[in-house]
Amino acid sequence: MFLENLILALKSLWANKMRSFLTALGIIIGVSAVIGVVSIIQGLSQVFSTEIANLGANSVIVEPRRPAGKEGEKLGRVELTWEDGQAVVRNSPSVEAGTPYLQRFERVKFGEESAQYPVVGTTPVFQDLRNYYVQDGRFFSEIDDRERLNVCVLGHGVLKDLKLPENPMGQEIRVGGSAYRIIGVMEPKGQFLGQDFDKFVMIPFGTAVGVYGDDAARQVGFLLRVRSAELVERATHEIEDILRIRHHLRPEQPNDFEIVSQNQIQKAFERVSNGVTYVVAGIVSIALLVGGIGIMNIMLVSVTERTREIGVRKAVGARRVNILTQFIIEAVTLALIGGLVGILMGIGVGFLAASLIPNWPGAYVPIWAVVLSFGFSSAVGLFFGIYPAAKAARLDPIESLRYE
Repeated sequence: MFLENLILALKSLWANKMRSFLTALGIIIGVSAVIGVVSIIQGLSQVFSTEIANLGANSVIVEPRRPAGKEGEKLGRVELTWEDGQAVVRNSPSVEAGTPYLQRFERVKFGEESAQYPVVGTTPVFQDLRNYYVQDGRFFSEIDDRERLNVCVLGHGVLKDLKLPENPMGQEIRVGGSAYRIIGVMEPKGQFLGQDFDKFVMIPFGTAVGVYGDDAARQVGFLLRVRSAELVERATHEIEDILRIRHHLRPEQPNDFEIVSQNQIQKAFERVSNGVTYVVAGIVSIALLVGGIGIMNIMLVSVTERTREIGVRKAVGARRVNILTQFIIEAVTLALIGGLVGILMGIGVGFLAASLIPNWPGAYVPIWAVVLSFGFSSAVGLFFGIYPAAKAARLDPIESLRYE
């Protein structure tokens, strides 16, 4: 019986193709808009999550930070040194390794070409902590760092900007007022939201301290690796306790440093992206309700047009439940076809829009969005099809047969 009703519904929709298409248009627009918006935002979220995963869920970043307000002003000079970081590595049971970083922006020159890049001073363990490795050449050694040698490792994007040779090892570039010998080129990372992660110069931390002075050495950040992702929260408390003791902060004084874990960054981003997704999808879903009202309106017209058909069916033995089922299946089928077309259009619109937006990382269509859209389409068809179907089922067979 269900199969017969489905065939009848499809025949009825096919007999009025244009009307069926216009009826389903609201559903198509609503579903495609929801899928398109979700795919664009989730594409950004996927790339961001991948970047965080590459850094490591068990990574923690510590940087100097003056607290806002009067309490922050009372703290005097805010300092954070690599000695603080080494103390954390020694005394925190949850932390297994760390590296300092000191960043400045400098004019970098090779031949007649020049550009401004971030110059990062760090130590040899940076590669392992950051999960970011040299593609050509080598990274700094302990000797480079200890002897404060003028050697550097370049981001992949610097090669093209400065028109360096394909194999730049041994070439010299000028960073600020000093000459540095190139010993390595990092693997390419690409762009994300307009930021190019391949344009930087890295030098040994000892060299950076020698160039920028002791003041710079008292304003460093450090990257720490926790023994496991499960220990990140405990490590955060241990780091805070160690640094507060070293900085002689009283209980009522705020921290003069900031501790950020990769989990915190990822969760904050997910909250923002999910919030935007839900709000925009909720607004766009209004189109689905409009489509549902259109379905109910057309189904009411269909009941009126097919009054004699309903009378004939009842006269030959069809019960109310049969008529009710027929029209509900017809409404749900119309909504499902609209939902399916909307999903396919939404996927296309999402990927097209992502490709047209400058520097957008791409689109991603999560399964939950497809299932939700398809389910919501079914619910719309069922909800807005019940009243017309019930009206058809209640028609008197004798009055229906007399209907002109």
